[in-house]
Amino acid sequence: MIEKHFGKVAVLMGGWAAEREVSLNSGAAVLEALQAQDIDAHGVDADRNVLTMLKKEKFDRVFNIMHGRGGEDGNIQGALDILQIPYTGCGVMASALSMNKLMTKRIWLGANLPTPAYEVLTADSDFIAIVNKLGLPIMVKPGNEGSSIGMTKVKHPEQLQKAYEHAAQYDSLVLAEQWVSGDEYTITLLGEDILPVIRLEVQSDFYDYEAKYKSDQTKYYCPCGLKDEEEKELQALAKLAFQAVAINGWGRVDVIRDQKGKFCLIEVNTVPGMTDHSLVPMAAEAAGISFEQLVLRILETSI
Repeated sequence: MIEKHFGKVAVLMGGWAAEREVSLNSGAAVLEALQAQDIDAHGVDADRNVLTMLKKEKFDRVFNIMHGRGGEDGNIQGALDILQIPYTGCGVMASALSMNKLMTKRIWLGANLPTPAYEVLTADSDFIAIVNKLGLPIMVKPGNEGSSIGMTKVKHPEQLQKAYEHAAQYDSLVLAEQWVSGDEYTITLLGEDILPVIRLEVQSDFYDYEAKYKSDQTKYYCPCGLKDEEEKELQALAKLAFQAVAINGWGRVDVIRDQKGKFCLIEVNTVPGMTDHSLVPMAAEAAGISFEQLVLRILETSI
């Protein structure tokens, strides 16, 4: 019954973004879990001809697990809309908005949601003036990348321009963000549910690519250690953050709690990782949802 219900499913992974390797790992895990439940799922390593192949092979729906640009920014969503192939996760608008860190911040600020102060960097920026305005440290990040790719924690004024140049290798949009010291949390949306909060503890300067996908030193806490009313406050804030950029289906938002106890929204993901180091499966497990149940619930968002 499950197989007939979903039809022929393409697990879309890989792609051409900087997060290709992570996407392939996520896709392999998703594919295995779907096939274990007798779903007619097929792995598709997406290239620029992927739309022709999807149409030719007559797939009924797509489980999109392409991270980053191409898969998470509205491009594949718009193309699948034209082909009339249902897919998991958000539509074009939410994907495009939430992939762009600048647009996400502007919307959150417009909705009176807390997020760190920022400046857009260019080659002509007055880097000393930006340091004076934002203070130190400063987080520099590409505006349209995920997995902490291209990010630098700037501790000294003379480092800011080099950090900008590093980030600019990945994207023409580069942000300098005021550093927030405090505990880091991540909150998952699954359907209409907000899953238990996870607190992260890293040994490096920040939750970078190594800490996310390779290090065994990163620690995760769920229960997260917040009081019940504090966790409910954080989950409510996360729900508002998702709603502001029109995210539905599933997603994950990252938050830091500053030294005064104030929660600050950092960024949001519409196609989060599903590897053995990933946070969404951890949150699901804490809620009593197995990995197989999780991928099935995500697949149901394509209906």
